[in-house]
Amino acid sequence: MSTVSSASPAPRGGGPDRKSRVPTPVPAGSSPFPGDPFPLGATLTDRGTNFAVVADDADSVELCLVDALGNEQPILLQDRRYGIWHTFVPGVRAGQRYGYRVNGRDRSKILLDPYALRVDTTDYDLMAASAVGVDTLGKVPLGIVVEPVRVRGERPGVPWEHTVIYEAHVAGLTRLHPELPAALRGTYAGIAHPVIVDHLRRLKVTTLQLLPVHAHTAEPGLAATGRRNYWGYSTLSFFAVHPGYASVPGQELTEFAAMVDTLHAAGIEVVLDVVYNHTCEGGSDLPVELSWRGLAPDTYYLPSGHDITGTGLTLDPRTLTVVRMITDSLRYWATHLGVDGFRFDLASVLGRPGGGAFDAGSAVLTAIAADPVLSRCKLIAEPWDATGEGYAVGRFGTQWAEWNDRFRDSIRDFWRGVGGVRELGYRLSGSEDLYGGTRGPWASVNFVTAHDGFTLRDVVSYDGKHNEANGERNRDGTDNNRSSNYGAEGPTADPAILATRARQARNIAATMLLSTGTPMLLGGDEMWRTQQGNNNAYCQDNAISWVDWSSVTNRDDDDRNTAAARMLEFVRRTASVRAEAPALHQGEFFEGRAPVGGDGVPDLVWFNQSGERMTDADWFDGDRRTLQMWVDGRDVRGHSPDGGALTDHSWLLVLHSDAQDIEITLPGAPYGEAYSPVLDTAAPTGGPADPSPLSAGVEMTMPGRTLWLLRAHRTSEA
Repeated sequence: MSTVSSASPAPRGGGPDRKSRVPTPVPAGSSPFPGDPFPLGATLTDRGTNFAVVADDADSVELCLVDALGNEQPILLQDRRYGIWHTFVPGVRAGQRYGYRVNGRDRSKILLDPYALRVDTTDYDLMAASAVGVDTLGKVPLGIVVEPVRVRGERPGVPWEHTVIYEAHVAGLTRLHPELPAALRGTYAGIAHPVIVDHLRRLKVTTLQLLPVHAHTAEPGLAATGRRNYWGYSTLSFFAVHPGYASVPGQELTEFAAMVDTLHAAGIEVVLDVVYNHTCEGGSDLPVELSWRGLAPDTYYLPSGHDITGTGLTLDPRTLTVVRMITDSLRYWATHLGVDGFRFDLASVLGRPGGGAFDAGSAVLTAIAADPVLSRCKLIAEPWDATGEGYAVGRFGTQWAEWNDRFRDSIRDFWRGVGGVRELGYRLSGSEDLYGGTRGPWASVNFVTAHDGFTLRDVVSYDGKHNEANGERNRDGTDNNRSSNYGAEGPTADPAILATRARQARNIAATMLLSTGTPMLLGGDEMWRTQQGNNNAYCQDNAISWVDWSSVTNRDDDDRNTAAARMLEFVRRTASVRAEAPALHQGEFFEGRAPVGGDGVPDLVWFNQSGERMTDADWFDGDRRTLQMWVDGRDVRGHSPDGGALTDHSWLLVLHSDAQDIEITLPGAPYGEAYSPVLDTAAPTGGPADPSPLSAGVEMTMPGRTLWLLRAHRTSEA
């Protein structure tokens, strides 16, 4: 049965043989029901569907209903309020495909609803979408009316100070897992499979952070060269779940919701990487009209020439339409689909209205933090953009955590023997110099590797990037890698080099996991994943990017002694120590105070290699390579996940980055009469060769390039 008025003209042909031409404007059928301007998008009811779309400067807008054969039935929208065109169409049910045409602009383009909850494809015809006057029906994505889907389970509600983030790609994490059914590899259902959930739980992961799962496609520059945007930072719809990760075509919404429910049941939160700074429609060199550009370009985008994302175009966060779209999108994912938080790609753009100076109180950042739903989510900023003016580390608002690139850089520098220990001290203790005041150490997302950049293995295997496979003559990707190959570039059979690399990787990983703040592990680092020196594998949907599980899932005991298996055991051990030691992940900054009724010892004390308190001269010694960090366990700041008080042992973290052994003295009473080794990076899996207590106040040899975690024996804690 037709869903348009009986007065409508016969549908125009839209099958595969349709010629690419400008459709002739014809009188369109109209619905007698004006509908409502809110909510935006296609809202299904028991009587039909309400449609509402922003097209500020349009002369008129047509809603185009498209049937299974590709035939188009236009409905002229006759009602506009608040710059929103809207109508209600009786009888339209779930599964109906639709798009819009805008009169007063290029009417030949059929445009995707920016609020579409599902898309029929993520592919598009580049030539048609970029050429003026060429009809794009059947050549670009359309929206699909859907039944509402909601998650059912309870949220884990993990407190920030107990959070451990694991960054992963849906397809990359699951594509090669041999214990996953073939149909589930590369899918949401694969993430929800027990073998993946168990892996995360054994790593003590509390929060899975997924690379973009908003529906995305290749931006024009990639599409023109036959490449894909594997990472997904090229959004096609901010509301639709990416269909390419569904194990059953068309079931992406239900599979995503089921994944969230499964992870929640296991106590694991879901955080999404979201890209509200640009879209897939390309810059002025090769623009396409798929959605926003065809509807209201001046409303959605900064003017041409004002790009601050490095992609050729930038969403304008000062307009009401963009602020509303971003917050509506976030709220939809949080409420309907159960998402626990968001990591905002190039978040500084959202604080630069009109592309101007960064303002942490900008309209969209304030709207997010003030929203009664979103304010309860984990909000994580990538605090920079493609310009120097956008670097805003430490400058976001009270409710925001931030990726801390100064942590990454200082940890990499220390272990490769660059600089002293002053910067290291700030990073080990929660980066109060950046996040003090109204925030806590949780605001520092401590990472040493991420999706963009070297993997952990590559940080210790390559001096420079090797991005030739990306097709850009190795010109893409950063040159600021702060890495070392330790004697050979890339693969080598030299056992001494391999041993040094593995040891340095353990040092870097342990420092990240044991520092105060919120640790973030890059998925696959725990299994010694390499990208063959590629530090910008955004277009590599292949073995360069996928996690290789073969060395850690093989049931042959002879294969359990691989570098990957040893690294996995080391990361599991270190993460378990952290999880069981609340003094090592406190919710507030250290203050140098002593607990009431105690022995007068401060909550944090720094020592040099001689076991003496650090002096200003020690801190400013650029050649110093050894640092001891003592943390009091009697005065833990923060609470257990259920709100209870916390106590712990006292701990001594000893870091020595020089290649040569050093004579070291552990601090004596009242800090400890002796110290039991708990973690030793000289051991391939971190287990100390001799767990016997080490005497305090006695000089001993510490091997080069080693981290020790020692549990203090104190009379006051007996």
